[in-house]
Amino acid sequence: MMVMELKKIIIKLFRWFKASAEQGNAKDQNNPGDCYYYGKGVKKDYKEAFRQYKAAAEQGDADAQYKLGNCYYYGKGLKQNYKEAFRWYKAAAEQGYAKAQNNLGNCYYYGEGVRQDYNEAFRWFKAAAELGLPEAQYRLGNCYYYGNGVRQDYNEAFHWYKAAAEQGYANAQYILGNCYKNGEGVKQDYNEAFSWYKSAAEQGDAKAQINLGVCYSEGQGVKQDSNEAFRWFKAAAEQGYAKAQINLGVCYSEGQGVKQDYKEAFRWYKAAAEQGDAEAQYFLGGCYYFGAGVKRDYNEAFRWFKAAAEQRLPEAQYRIGRCYFDGKGVKKDYNEASRWFKAAAEQCDIDAQLHLGLCYYIGEGVKKDYNEAFRWFKAAAEQGYADAQYYLGLCYENGEGVKQNYKEAYYWYLIAYINGYT
Repeated sequence: MMVMELKKIIIKLFRWFKASAEQGNAKDQNNPGDCYYYGKGVKKDYKEAFRQYKAAAEQGDADAQYKLGNCYYYGKGLKQNYKEAFRWYKAAAEQGYAKAQNNLGNCYYYGEGVRQDYNEAFRWFKAAAELGLPEAQYRLGNCYYYGNGVRQDYNEAFHWYKAAAEQGYANAQYILGNCYKNGEGVKQDYNEAFSWYKSAAEQGDAKAQINLGVCYSEGQGVKQDSNEAFRWFKAAAEQGYAKAQINLGVCYSEGQGVKQDYKEAFRWYKAAAEQGDAEAQYFLGGCYYFGAGVKRDYNEAFRWFKAAAEQRLPEAQYRIGRCYFDGKGVKKDYNEASRWFKAAAEQCDIDAQLHLGLCYYIGEGVKKDYNEAFRWFKAAAEQGYADAQYYLGLCYENGEGVKQNYKEAYYWYLIAYINGYT
C-alpha cells in the first residue's frame, strides 16, 4: 500500500515538473531530466534526460550544466564527447559547483576533452576540496602525494586524505591506512592503519579488504587471526581482485584459516593468472608441475611459468630454466636454461644463482668458466644458501675461480653443514 502511494506521488511530481519545464523554468527542466535519467515516475530515457538538462543548462543552471557534462562524458543519450563534457563542467565549475569543479579537475588530470595539465587539475581539485567535497579532497591528496601540479608533500597529502576519510570516502580511507602503515605524512601506526582499512573494507573496497586480510594474517595492528584473514581475502577475491585471489589460493594451499584444499587453491590461482598476474601464473605453473589440485602436466606448467617469466618474475625465470635444463614440458636445451638462469640470477634469485654457477662450473649451455662459477656461487652463498656455500667451499679447496685457500674452504663447508647441507 505504501509503495503504491509513493509511486503515485512520484508520478504526480513528474507531471508537475514537466508542466513547469514546458513553461521554460530552468530548475524544473532539470527535475524532469532527473526523472528520465533515473526512471522515476517515467520510463528511463537518457535522450529525453539529455534534452531536459540541455534546456536548463543553456539558461545557466549549474546543476543542469554538471549533469549535462555527465551525459557527454559517459555517452548517456548521445555519443560520448569529452570536449563537450569539459565545456559544461567548466561552465558549472565557474559558478562554484563543487562536483563540476572535481570533474573538471579530472578532465585536466587525465587529458580528457582538454590538454593534460596537472597545475589546472590541482587548482580545480583544491577549489572543490575547500568546499568539502570528499572525492575532491581525495584527489587533492593524490596531487600532493605524487607531486602532480604541486610540490610533493606527504603531510599535505595525509591532511586531505584524512579530511575525505572522515566523511566516509572509502578510497581515502584505504589510502589513509597506507599512510599509517608506511609512515607517510604521519608517524607509523599499525593500529590506525588497521582501523582505516577496516572502515574502507566494510564499504566493499577490495584493496582495503586485501590489506585488512594481511593485517590479520601478520598480526599488524590486530591479533593474528587466520580465519579473519581468509574471510577478507575471500571478500576481495570474489570481486575479481587478482592479488586477493592469490592470497586466497595460498590460504587453501597451506590450510590457513580454512581446510587445506589444493583444488580450490588451483581454482583461485587460475582466476588471477588469467588476469595476467605474474605471481599467480607462477603459482599456477607450480600446481601443474607438482600435480597439486590438478593432474600433473609439464606442458601446462611450462606455459604458465613462461607467461610469468616474460613479465620478469625471477622465480618463474628460474623455473623456466629448470624446465629447459631437465626437458620437462619443453625439449631439453642447456643454452636456453642458462639464459633464463642468468635472467633470474641477475635479479638475485638464489636458486638461479646456484644453477647458473653450476652451468659455468660444468660447462652446460655456456663455456666452462670457474671464475664465473665462483662469482655466482658466492652470490647465493652470501644469501645463506647451503648448497651454494658447499660449492663455494669446493672452489676454495680446489682453487677453481679463486686462489686455493683451505681455511676459506673449511669455513664455507662448515657454514653449509650448519645450514643443513648433507
